[in-house]
Amino acid sequence: MVLMTRNTVAVEMMGMVAAVVVLLSGNTGAQRPPQTSDTPGSKAIPRTADGKPDLQGNWTNATYTPLERPEALKDKEFFTPEEAAAYAKRRQDAASQQAVDTHYENAIWMTEKRQRTLGSLRTSLIVVPRDGRIPPLNPEGRRRAAAHAAARKGLDPLGSVQAMDLSDRCVYWLHEGPPILPTGYNSNLRIVQAPGTFVVMPEMMGVARIVPLGGQPRISQALKSLRGESRGSWEADTLVIETTNFDERRDWRGTSDALKVTERFTMVDPDTIKYEFTIDDAKTWDIPWQGEVVMTRITEPIFEYACHEGNYGVSNILRGQRKVEAETTVGSR
Repeated sequence: MVLMTRNTVAVEMMGMVAAVVVLLSGNTGAQRPPQTSDTPGSKAIPRTADGKPDLQGNWTNATYTPLERPEALKDKEFFTPEEAAAYAKRRQDAASQQAVDTHYENAIWMTEKRQRTLGSLRTSLIVVPRDGRIPPLNPEGRRRAAAHAAARKGLDPLGSVQAMDLSDRCVYWLHEGPPILPTGYNSNLRIVQAPGTFVVMPEMMGVARIVPLGGQPRISQALKSLRGESRGSWEADTLVIETTNFDERRDWRGTSDALKVTERFTMVDPDTIKYEFTIDDAKTWDIPWQGEVVMTRITEPIFEYACHEGNYGVSNILRGQRKVEAETTVGSR
């Protein structure tokens, strides 16, 4: 079970308050009508009053491109356009055929709002290493993974809070980042900017991540949180965000508290953001790995994603399991 420290909770609460301030403020330069670049030959991307690319709006990163390259594709780094179209159609057809399933995770969630495609011709979101796969764990990473598995061994995921993932408890989901990754459904996000501040909020588990811009000092390394501590700066027209101070109890793909995530947001045209990320954790992998995702502007609204606030769902799960155990015990007498 993850027990957040008082300081960690305070840091995240302050971030959420700041997000509300940014979202509601009507006096920031970023809220003015966007300007476009007047540099000859440059792409007409929207710009804020201070001249930075205006990334604000609603975006989707939904894609059929897998994070890791499927074994069947081996060393094939790119599809041809025809292969990409055929691959996306196969995935779409497979999802549509499963839509009659009444399970929570049925495929109707994969076909919402719009026809999915591949964001690019790549066969995986991972671009480094060239095989499109997450590198193997190093010895320290394997030891930590084994210890984690041993601690959960024998625990009933329906009868023990300690056996539940953070996603089961709606505390943290792996896709929400950093890095920001596509998810099965609701794969959308909102971006808001203000001078000196960048805010990104996924539709799925809508927690606003506040990124100060401008060289603010980092807080103490002793203060860690599930989403880490982000600091951003502009490199020409690319927004670069580095996030550290992660609490390793979020267990993002086996990473440790030494994890550093570097994100790069580059607007390539008014409706497209090239999102790149680098994962660096020497306690888990011997080499960093990198990926990229295409974000496309959408006009649909971002909806509230209500999971089970206050972990009420967990108490009901445990209560139900205790009832099943009691009935089983009576029936076996």
